Amino acid sequence: MSDTQQRIDELVKGHEITLFMKGNASFPMCGFSGRAIQILKACGVDPKTVKTVNVLDDAEIRQGIKEYSNWPTIPQLYVKGEFIGGSDIMMEMYESGELQQVINGQP
Repeated sequence: MSDTQQRIDELVKGHEITLFMKGNASFPMCGFSGRAIQILKACGVDPKTVKTVNVLDDAEIRQGIKEYSNWPTIPQLYVKGEFIGGSDIMMEMYESGELQQVINGQP
């Protein structure tokens, strides 16, 4: 595992909710990242409790996260170390109630 992959792995596994995004929770720098934060808020998650990683600050992380998850786009949400998906998947899961269950640890 490369240093970058190791760093990503530690971020993903070291926090309850990790969101790789453009910008941060207070100042998203793309519409999809902003939508991801809004979906988490709608699920009752305080954005201050989310570990956000601004991929615009680190080119290695920006490319590495795509390889780590085998997912080509950002944002990317991880809950309890598990890859959930991007903002479209988050929205689908939110609308079905599944995302709230994953975040709250319900089956």
